[in-house]
Amino acid sequence: MSTDADFGERLEAQTAAYLDRIDDCVALLPRALDEYASDGPYRETVDEIAAIESECDELVRELTGTITNAGPDDIGLLNTRINFNESALLDFYKELDVVPNHTERIVQEVAMMRPDADGDSFRDMREMATRIVEMTAVLGGVVEGFVRGLARSDATETLTEGIEAIRGLESECDELRNDAIATAFADDAVDQPLVYRELAILLDELANTIEDLTDRMVVIASKEPGIVTEADPEANGE
Repeated sequence: MSTDADFGERLEAQTAAYLDRIDDCVALLPRALDEYASDGPYRETVDEIAAIESECDELVRELTGTITNAGPDDIGLLNTRINFNESALLDFYKELDVVPNHTERIVQEVAMMRPDADGDSFRDMREMATRIVEMTAVLGGVVEGFVRGLARSDATETLTEGIEAIRGLESECDELRNDAIATAFADDAVDQPLVYRELAILLDELANTIEDLTDRMVVIASKEPGIVTEADPEANGE
């Protein structure tokens, strides 16, 4: 019979492996845009992203299976954090899987829409991709701490700094999205401004998904005093 420690370690290890592949997938997004702009091997990178996305699908199925197939003897006592939050945790992993899925969609849409890469709007979208890579890297650490806090009943995890960093980067993405769209419609030389609008919105949706994941963690952690996700307003003596 497995112990709750075995279950927690297995869940943490599977989550870490899954997050690594998500990070690998998203990290290819700026490279893909650069290759598209320079008429490089863009299609090869699109295929690489698609392959990693498929691997992520397999990993998340294994992860959710670990949770749904585990009984009280596997997870531990009935009042563990995993048992209390099982449904919300499964929804969390489902939302996390949107990140590689959406990354794949973005590069495929660029290939189909064929925007002109020689312009400020495309450069703004390229900057959005950079911010999204940064957000994903931070997200990995936050999610690992979050899952560790749930899997170990005596654990204490503080995720505030990472969550605030993600929110700040998402706000930067909002500004870049607005600039990309406004520039496309303001420049008479741009033949199809709606193409830039659509792509900028797709990138923004990816950034929003990452921020939404932090919101989900905040909601779950609100019932778990060992997981801190919001700064104490009295910490600065206010």
